[in-house]
Parts: sequence; C-alpha cells; structure tokens
Amino acid sequence: MTAVAEGRARRIRMLALLLPVVAAAAAFLAWSQPWVALTLDDGRVVIAGGDVAAPALPPFALAALALVGALALAGPVFRVILGIMQALLGAGVIASGALVLSDPVAAGAGSVTATTGIAGTEAVRGVVTAAATTAWPAVAIAAGAAAVLIGIGIVVTARRWPARTRRYDAVRLARGEGEQRLDRLDAWDALSDGDDPTAR
Repeated sequence: MTAVAEGRARRIRMLALLLPVVAAAAAFLAWSQPWVALTLDDGRVVIAGGDVAAPALPPFALAALALVGALALAGPVFRVILGIMQALLGAGVIASGALVLSDPVAAGAGSVTATTGIAGTEAVRGVVTAAATTAWPAVAIAAGAAAVLIGIGIVVTARRWPARTRRYDAVRLARGEGEQRLDRLDAWDALSDGDDPTAR
C-alpha cells in the first residue's frame, strides 16, 4: 500500500469511528428536548419531551456508541457485520422519530396522563384540541439517517482500513520469553516473602 493510499485508509477509519459518535450524540441531544406540544380543551398546553415521546431512542444511541469500541478492534469481516448493525440502529432512531411525527397525540399521551390523570390514548385524544411537534423529532430522524449512511459506508470501506494493531491479540510467548516471564514471577514471589532477588 502506498503512503497516499495508507493515509486515505487511516482517514476513512478515523471518520468511521468518529461519525457514529457524532450521530449518537445528536440523537441524545434531540431526545433530551421537548418533542410534542398538546393543547387541551381547557386551554392548557402540555409539553412532552423525548423521554416520553421516544423512550426507545436512548438504547439505539447507546448501542451505537458501544459499537464504536468494538469497531476499533474488529477485523475486516466483523467490520462489515458491525456496519450492518450500525445501519440497523440508525433505522431504529429513524423509526422513533417517525412514530412521533405520525401520531403526536399518542406520543405525548403519557405527559397528558401525568398532568390530568386521564389515561388511555383514546381518552387523551378526547381532551386534546391541537397537537404540534417541535423540530427535535426531525433532528433525531436526521441523526438516524446519518447513522444508516455511516453504517453503509463502513460496510463498503471495511476491507480498505489499515491493518489493525496486534497489541490486543492473545500474547504468544516463545519458549525463551516464557522462561523469562516465569523468572520475573519468581522474583515477585521472592519479594513478597521478604527476600531480595537481586542479592542472589
């Protein structure tokens, strides 16, 4: 591999490890904001945050973050698998946002119940006169779409990444190295017993 190609491969790997974190952070940011505003028949406005409207979103984002750690150590085959998983997690984030946009009353029903004591989606619909969503569900959908594209990018480029480091592989000791290691362990044991091994 030429120096130019190796540099390009390193940049691809760095982006593949960085962009999922950015997408997950954007999803978390969106989730922490107000998502739905429901106007009740008595004039009160109930605000439902992402924690109520999209409770499934954080597990998808957390899984995407955990995936980055695995991706940093994975070989080419597992990179493809993890890329597919990244795309699926992004699809889950998209679904979380899309469900809220398609039915904001159902998404915010939990907040209405907490405010009024009225339980059940159909009962809540009976007291809601207007429903509106903020921009945050769309932000979550955009973050999910980015995660899908990132996952596809990982699948496509997985075999072009630079060779992963061998430092995390199982250590294979040569016979001489094994004997040296045992000598060092004996020295530590001697110290524990109060004996100075350097005085031998």
